Amino acid sequence: MKPTIKEITGPRALKQFIRFPEELYKDSEYFIPPLRRNEFKTLSEKHNPAFDYCEAKYWLAYHGNRIVGRVAGIINRKYNDFHKGAFARFGWLDFIEDKEVVQALLQTVEQWAAEKGMTTLHGPLGFTSFDASGVLIQGFEELPTSFAHYNYPYYDELIRQAGYEKDVDWVEFQIKVPPAIPEKVKRSAALIRQRYQVHEAVFSQKKDMLKYTGPFFDLINKAYRGLYGFTELTPRQVDLLTKEFFPLVTPEYSAFILDKEDNLVGIGVTIPSLSKALKKSKGRLFPLGFFRILKALKKNDIVDFLLIAIDPGYQNKGINALIFEHIADALVRNGIQYLETNRELEDNVKVQALWKDYNPRQHKKARSYIKKLP
Repeated sequence: MKPTIKEITGPRALKQFIRFPEELYKDSEYFIPPLRRNEFKTLSEKHNPAFDYCEAKYWLAYHGNRIVGRVAGIINRKYNDFHKGAFARFGWLDFIEDKEVVQALLQTVEQWAAEKGMTTLHGPLGFTSFDASGVLIQGFEELPTSFAHYNYPYYDELIRQAGYEKDVDWVEFQIKVPPAIPEKVKRSAALIRQRYQVHEAVFSQKKDMLKYTGPFFDLINKAYRGLYGFTELTPRQVDLLTKEFFPLVTPEYSAFILDKEDNLVGIGVTIPSLSKALKKSKGRLFPLGFFRILKALKKNDIVDFLLIAIDPGYQNKGINALIFEHIADALVRNGIQYLETNRELEDNVKVQALWKDYNPRQHKKARSYIKKLP
């Protein structure tokens, strides 16, 4: 049955767009619905500062009156300027197991992108690297990390049938936290501290971290520059992320590495897993979602390794190991059982080397696709 594709306009249709996956995955024990409030802000031009340099459209696919799919089309002008290309992105792609539905959705984005002068479509990608990216192609019986998107196994085959091929893959690992940090890791960390005169920032309380918010995001912009899908964060985005992201950061499980002048040269951020709390909350912050998240932040035996960034001048000097030694010490002291990594580009061997001493289990993989437009 050929679907009808409708561009959505207005807040009511946007809410339908946001809630469609909740219906699609209602019988899945692995899907974690993102908070509706956060999704609405991300997709709203009024609230998301990424619209300062992005434009987007959203579509729903219907069989009669029944919603059977959704997709977003995004053009990130800043990304295109940096890479000197004419890329459009598709994102927020979800659909029933029907080849005609996914082809109709993607063809709609392709036509829109071509009319805008774009020559390439890739995704799933969001406005920024802080949005969920990729289609899961391995690990369908694993609970996602706090902010990752789950999908059914049929996605990959149907997207490839629509003419798309692999652009990049991301991998994820599960680390069993050891009862003690290996001695060779401790010796290596001590050597790095001495050789490069670096040290960890010490926070007695969460508010002490706030003085590093500016340097934190400056470092991300420098370290991630040129990485796949990344766009430099603007001051408005930094302000928003400081308000929404930093409250989740647990000082004890995060490492801020300083040079001898106390300049920030490395960061690693880990938070207690919110996956089970978000699943129970079913996309709602109120009335109980807020309390479930607070409980998960305080009492948990699983953590998510959200990000790591090293100043380019300090890369290849072992700062990665120093960061993880600091975090691992807190995990061991607090009885954390497992660390789950977020999606890492499969060729990012520097980050993956962090896990080699901890018997990593590579249990999930996700993919971004690409297609040249006629």
